[in-house]
Amino acid sequence: MTQTEPVHVIGGGLAGSEAAWQIARMGVPVVLHEMRPVRKTDAHNGEGLAELVCSNSFRSDDAESNAVGLLHEELRRCNSLIMRAAEVAKVPAGGALAVDRDVFSGEVQKAIEAEPLITLRREEIAGLPPAAWGSVVVATGPLTSPPLAEAILTLTGEQSLAFFDAIAPIVHRDSIDMDKAWFQSRYDKVGPAGDGADYINCPFEKPNYLEFHAALLAAEKTEFKEWEKNTPYFEGCLPIEVMAERGARTLTFGPMKPVGLTDPKTGRKPYAVVQLRQDNKLGTLFNMVGFQTKMKHGEQTRIFRMIPGLENAQFARLGGIHRNTFLNSPKLLDTQLRLKAMPSLRFAGQVTGVEGYVESTAIGLIAGRMAAAQRLGHEQAPPPPTTALGALHSHITGGADAKHFQPMNVNFGLFPPPAADVRKEDRKRALSRRALADLAGWLGGAVPAAAA
Repeated sequence: MTQTEPVHVIGGGLAGSEAAWQIARMGVPVVLHEMRPVRKTDAHNGEGLAELVCSNSFRSDDAESNAVGLLHEELRRCNSLIMRAAEVAKVPAGGALAVDRDVFSGEVQKAIEAEPLITLRREEIAGLPPAAWGSVVVATGPLTSPPLAEAILTLTGEQSLAFFDAIAPIVHRDSIDMDKAWFQSRYDKVGPAGDGADYINCPFEKPNYLEFHAALLAAEKTEFKEWEKNTPYFEGCLPIEVMAERGARTLTFGPMKPVGLTDPKTGRKPYAVVQLRQDNKLGTLFNMVGFQTKMKHGEQTRIFRMIPGLENAQFARLGGIHRNTFLNSPKLLDTQLRLKAMPSLRFAGQVTGVEGYVESTAIGLIAGRMAAAQRLGHEQAPPPPTTALGALHSHITGGADAKHFQPMNVNFGLFPPPAADVRKEDRKRALSRRALADLAGWLGGAVPAAAA
């Protein structure tokens, strides 16, 4: 029997690790290429697979009424390695699924290294991969190495592949003044690893909020290099000071909204609130939710200590900014996630123009299954557009307007509408039920997975 040629996966982030796992589950060998630590990036701290460089949250885990939570459930039903590792590494986060970063990365790496059909190579692929590889999944994520990014630009004739993303600070738990702060989730909502009081809340009255807002506006920011100046931000990950520039109340309707929270010391709803979410299993580190920033480090320390409860905050990590890379996928990719200009290359993860950990994982899963099916002599049909997986896939392979394409999180607006007789208040539940039923049909018609 002729041995099946391997699929090569470039990039050991969430999408690449998931793609490699799915390919191996279908009985096809994989070579997973990860450039760290041979070549480091501006955002990663270590060399572990699937390292989380921004938030530690996978966002809502509500599969009935939230598109992200539905995507979680679909991934679980597809035997996702990333969701399996998240289950082991989860920490309290209200209605969200959040993880201990180190435990999560360790679980992914352990599974990849233990899989006999996966070969992990620590090397940079500088430029386009060799034609002899035949089948390649490019899952290099938001931090694609410059030589590979330039090769893709040349191949596609595009002028730009980049936008900016920002990182939120992390605070040592024991440096937070709990005489001023308190634990509570918005509306006391309980999540997969929590008890309804999973966030630390730091409250503002109006005068000190306005002083804090003015400080954000006046802060020294990171200077961009000339070649970076026209790079746009992804709207869902704006720096806190960029949001502040849009008006004094913008933050109070965004990451600092006090809705569903009551200060137990006053019995009142604060004017604004900074929430911190547990970042590791031990509960010793908390990240500042929505506080990604491009302020200089000295300014971050000074200004963030203006937050009630954080006057003596010690920071395990300050915020930062890095340049992300994504394709104009509706223009450049076919429905099998292959590059039209070079069909031996598939793309997966954030580089395809999806935004978020689980969205990147989802496209990695789909690309992996499609690549494995092709090696086995089949063609894997895309997931139905009525599923969260399929809605994302449809969006990046033709559903979005190529002229104005920007990274997108999963949301119910990407789904075909439910039946006309569904009441408005039942719409999300109906979409979720339909999605899971249609996913079952897709999985039943998929190439059988190898035994786990």
